[in-house]
Amino acid sequence: MINQSSYSVLIVEGGALRGIFSTGVLDGFLENNFNPFDFFMGVSSGATNLAAYLACMQRRNYRIYTDYSLRPEFINIGRFFRGGHLLDLDWLWDITIREIRLDLPVIYSRHKPFIVVLTDVQTGKAIYKETTSQNLEHILKASSALPFFYRNYPTVDGHPMTDGGVADALPVQEAIRRGARKIMVIRSRPRNYRKRNGIADYLLRAHLRKYPLLQEAMAKRALRYNEATALIGQPPAGISIMEICPPDNFRVARFSKDRCILQEGYEQGLSRADDTIARWNTI
Repeated sequence: MINQSSYSVLIVEGGALRGIFSTGVLDGFLENNFNPFDFFMGVSSGATNLAAYLACMQRRNYRIYTDYSLRPEFINIGRFFRGGHLLDLDWLWDITIREIRLDLPVIYSRHKPFIVVLTDVQTGKAIYKETTSQNLEHILKASSALPFFYRNYPTVDGHPMTDGGVADALPVQEAIRRGARKIMVIRSRPRNYRKRNGIADYLLRAHLRKYPLLQEAMAKRALRYNEATALIGQPPAGISIMEICPPDNFRVARFSKDRCILQEGYEQGLSRADDTIARWNTI
């Protein structure tokens, strides 16, 4: 539990390659030396973007989205249809740790909690894991391990875990429970987006037959997501929530491989930083 004297939180949504928008926003924050938050919560790719922000490594994750993520070693449809990963997180984590590793001492030098959302494969419940310099890199991989598209379930505290977005893609309610009164949410979808179950959701649920509680969590994912967006729009008394969303013409998809579209999405995020900082200081 966060100390009740801590009132402000930054939450960053995931969304695979759509996360390049939040990378742009956060890089803009770094340009302005803006970090007024008491604690931090990230989901999936949003958590990795938060980690680069807290490490003060501007454009680190821009490089991941526009270089490493576009290499065939990471996204490979042929490998997927042969029974392998569509998204090879093992390769991505290994190479980025070797070549552009997060500055872990800087992340934790502030002594502010950094919480990453996971989904417990066996229970289907959200796990809000407070990270340390010893466990962060592994926790980030577990939170990004989208079931079916990445074939493994990383183990955390003896339990298999998967993408945090399955159980709680927008952990606003949990932030309030932990004492947050002033909340910023950086999303990876336009403001009016509401989730509906699509073909991919039904395929994922079929894939999860061995894990009925996770399958149930997947079935309720759209409902929980839309409840969270409703909470953002109408927070309880005494709670201020500011959401930063991509514009309606945001073109980046979950598995985008067009570098020009990714560049556009990054610049859309970067362009929002100054206005966001000004608005935050007024609420």
